[in-house]
Amino acid sequence: MTDNRPKNLDLSTMALPIMGVASILHRISAVVIWVGMAFLLPALYFSLKSPEGFNEIKTLLTENFFGQFFIWGFLTALGYYIMGSLKHIIQEFGYFETLSGGRAISQVAIGAGVLLSLLTGFWIWG
Repeated sequence: MTDNRPKNLDLSTMALPIMGVASILHRISAVVIWVGMAFLLPALYFSLKSPEGFNEIKTLLTENFFGQFFIWGFLTALGYYIMGSLKHIIQEFGYFETLSGGRAISQVAIGAGVLLSLLTGFWIWG
């Protein structure tokens, strides 16, 4: 049996569906959370060790732009991870399993993640 259909192997011409984007973002946010915890756990240790350590960590996170940016990135990843997890849980219960439903719930999860990111930014820098 011969297959004479044309094959398109140029990945740059193919668009990833929104469900795939949501899934990849969910995995990336999990990696960001794990990497962020490698920095946040020692910061927690030093902040609980003494009042001076607490003040140093507080100053780092409230007055240093890079510290604020790190916290914003961590909380953004955490917010999207929660939204993506809720999306998966809802789909595990049998809802939004069609193509159009999967597209809709993925758009909602990404939109809610962006909204949480903006709210976190306003909370940190506002």
